[in-house]
Amino acid sequence: MHCHTFIVPILAIGSSIAIPLQKRLSTPEVNDGIILNYSLTLEYLQRAFYHEGLNNFKQRDFMEAGFENPFYDNLQQIYQDQQNHVDFLIQALQAAEIPHTEERSYNFPYSDVASWVALAGILEGLSTSAYLGSAALIVDRDYLAASNSILSSEARHASYLRAALSESPSPYSFETPLSFNEVYTLAALFIPKGANPVHLPFQAFPDLNLQCSPYYYEEGRSSVTFSGAFEEANKLGVKETTPIFAIFYSGLMKIPVRVRLSGNEKDYKIDKIPDGVLGQCYIVLSRSDYNFSDEQVIAGPAILEVALLHLLPIYCFTADVYA
Repeated sequence: MHCHTFIVPILAIGSSIAIPLQKRLSTPEVNDGIILNYSLTLEYLQRAFYHEGLNNFKQRDFMEAGFENPFYDNLQQIYQDQQNHVDFLIQALQAAEIPHTEERSYNFPYSDVASWVALAGILEGLSTSAYLGSAALIVDRDYLAASNSILSSEARHASYLRAALSESPSPYSFETPLSFNEVYTLAALFIPKGANPVHLPFQAFPDLNLQCSPYYYEEGRSSVTFSGAFEEANKLGVKETTPIFAIFYSGLMKIPVRVRLSGNEKDYKIDKIPDGVLGQCYIVLSRSDYNFSDEQVIAGPAILEVALLHLLPIYCFTADVYA
């Protein structure tokens, strides 16, 4: 049993874009043009990821790693889908006479075919959550229809990759929406320090590092440790007596669990993942167990895969892989 941790030294995310706790992030004001550029930024990232991976690994590499035909051909189709999404969004922005964002350089943490496929699954799940989270704020009906169409494509990609990784292709009845700042926090992990920033009105939260386990993460059972979380929060004014909650995002649910200080007085910990959390979930640390706005978040999100009992184990994805 193992979890994919993608240990590579790429970028010190905490020091490069994290926001001081005293300057709490608020929900940004957006319009359809900003949302289209937000979507385009995500599609650039995914297109670059598939372009790089499919250049680094060939069909034989995937077969030797246990991904039999037609897996490689299907990856080529997914790559073409990302290209089509980029072209469509650029054309939509040009038609509306809105300047479009430019593609950035990226660093993707993988070491072999298996870790690349695992990261592909994470990115497709993140993209699905991003499109779902932005949908309610789109005004133009045509843009909304197009966004939902792309969302469906991303969800199919995620489901296919999950199945290839021996994960449940549909672990939950509902997808999980994420806010703009939450998605930006995770997407920014792949942008190298010093690269030109993406000019969108979003900011990253301070990073949240999970101590990955070599075992299954199971609802109602597994503990989770947030490495160095109290130590970092304490520097910004959080005290030992300050109530802090781990908020699990799973489907349409947001489930708070109060954290406790670990024995080393550096980490936060929860003793078990709450019931009802399955599949690719997201975790933030928050000052509140009922107000789930960006203003209350002090760190995160991090990504954790919570397994169904009959499936193989899984991953956690956390900012410390870049430190």
